[in-house]
Amino acid sequence: MARSGRNPDKRVRSAKGRTASSTRWLERQLNDPYVRQAKADGYRSRAAYKLAELDEKFGLLRGVRRVVDLGIAPGGWSQVVRRRAPGAAIVGIDLLEVEPIEGVAILQMDFMADEAPAALADALDGPPDLVLSDMAANTVGHKQTDHLRTMGLVEAAAWFAAENLAPGGAFVAKVLAGGTDTELLALLKKHFRTVKHAKPPASRKGSSEWYVVAQGFKGRD
Repeated sequence: MARSGRNPDKRVRSAKGRTASSTRWLERQLNDPYVRQAKADGYRSRAAYKLAELDEKFGLLRGVRRVVDLGIAPGGWSQVVRRRAPGAAIVGIDLLEVEPIEGVAILQMDFMADEAPAALADALDGPPDLVLSDMAANTVGHKQTDHLRTMGLVEAAAWFAAENLAPGGAFVAKVLAGGTDTELLALLKKHFRTVKHAKPPASRKGSSEWYVVAQGFKGRD
């Protein structure tokens, strides 16, 4: 990521009604070079650089024709796909409303809904070469519960990939500290030639997130 010089840390004055945690979050945003770069590059979030960095390491977007973006909001990952693989068909899904992105079909629905997988497949008109998942469950404040809820989404995303990917395709998903659990890892190793974990530089050091990158889909049994 290109950076233009060093900016001194910005301090945010406390304001009436603003909590200490929200003040710290605002300070972090103001001092984050990825946030500044995202604005300069026209990306909707700093998360765009996570996919860009994973692509640079693993060649995820080379030659892709169809891409599924699970948990698309606010749209940064699909923006990266559009720029690096402009000819690819892209469909994204999220519970949240997402501002339109040129060349991207966006479904506002729950990925866990029974009809979601078929809706995604129909929107692409063919099997995807790449399934991306930056999904995370809404937190409830209990570490173990939050971990299980998010990993449940990852497992559902992995099954979707295993049931829909084109041979040779890839799957990328956000996982939490501790990496991929035993059952999920077994599923991925069964269906993909390589399975690796990575933490791109854009992922904050204090964050518990990692990414699992599975490549070389072997096809369905």
